[in-house]
Amino acid sequence: MMENVQLKKRLLFIDRDGTLVIEPPVDYQLDAFEKLQFYPKVMKNLGFIRSKLDFRFVMVTNQDGLGTESFPSGTFWPVHNLVMKTLEGEGITFDEVCIDPSMPEDHSPNRKPRTGMLKHYLDNPEYDLVNSFVIGDRATDVELAKNLGCKAILLQPDDTCLKGREDLQGCCALATDDWDKVAEFLFAGERRAEVRRTTKETDIFVSLDLDGHGTCDIQTGLGFFNHMLEQIGKHGNIDLTIHVKGDLCVDEHHTIEDTALALGECLHKALGDKRGIERYGFSLPMDDCLCQVCLDFGGRPWLVWDAEFKREKIGEMPTEMFLHFFKSLSDAARMNLNIKAEGQNEHHKIEGIFKALARALKMAVRRDIYHYELPSSKGSL
Repeated sequence: MMENVQLKKRLLFIDRDGTLVIEPPVDYQLDAFEKLQFYPKVMKNLGFIRSKLDFRFVMVTNQDGLGTESFPSGTFWPVHNLVMKTLEGEGITFDEVCIDPSMPEDHSPNRKPRTGMLKHYLDNPEYDLVNSFVIGDRATDVELAKNLGCKAILLQPDDTCLKGREDLQGCCALATDDWDKVAEFLFAGERRAEVRRTTKETDIFVSLDLDGHGTCDIQTGLGFFNHMLEQIGKHGNIDLTIHVKGDLCVDEHHTIEDTALALGECLHKALGDKRGIERYGFSLPMDDCLCQVCLDFGGRPWLVWDAEFKREKIGEMPTEMFLHFFKSLSDAARMNLNIKAEGQNEHHKIEGIFKALARALKMAVRRDIYHYELPSSKGSL
């Protein structure tokens, strides 16, 4: 007889002010109905998470001086109760609500990021803290995640508020101010990948995050090639790291070709099962040039190339390698690429192609968790 295995319970520790509701400026106290404003898109997405996933919801909030003359309980509870009833009306209920009323100078063990209010979740085999998350808008929320042994989702445009906090490195799984992205991450997972490709000719490391902010660290040994690859990250909103040690003493061929192969493989890995993606993707002008890159992540590599270059090199990059780069990229990523470019300035022409590729990637990898299906009638990609 098959043993009945009890799955551990995952948790979302969710901040209130700045996360569920907009934190009032000046006094930071939500003590009047006219101050109440829900965080954009929180209802739709938190309701989706509650209905589709198995997380238990725990609200964890500091309310400085609650119950004192400066913040009377009578002004707090009516508004708080309205918040909770409104959320409940959208299917969003909390399994526990933890409110600490202390001031920072009290050094209360219950005050976030301390875990005094959450001791019953620690070292309890019933709960899966490793795969649980803290969602909040401050560095203290990330610190709480660290103290609980889980990861943080920081509700900020980026992780700037964590600069100088080496102790919190690696604790933040996602930084975004968009609840759509939070729901997508929790429902469908991150889309990050790494590839290491080592031969006698090249040693290449590529890592990327398809849902990043366009942060790039590109080092190929070829300045112009670096510049082109940065276009993919910047204009595709892809965090991209590419470090290459190639046999440039021979020529540029192996460095460019193998980088394309590693980058294509990394794209393929990051896309995973491709559920919910747009799949197809873009043309754009750049000064005198018109560049078109259309792509399909349909699983069948193919390249159509309609671009001519009269110069032998742009920077240190031979123009004959442009075709080779995109052919290798198409093969490794299992995508169909159709590239056309016209214009007079050779630099603008190839840069326009790379920018159009980036925008095509951004369009094609966009994921819709509300229509989480494979974009194919044949059942596989």
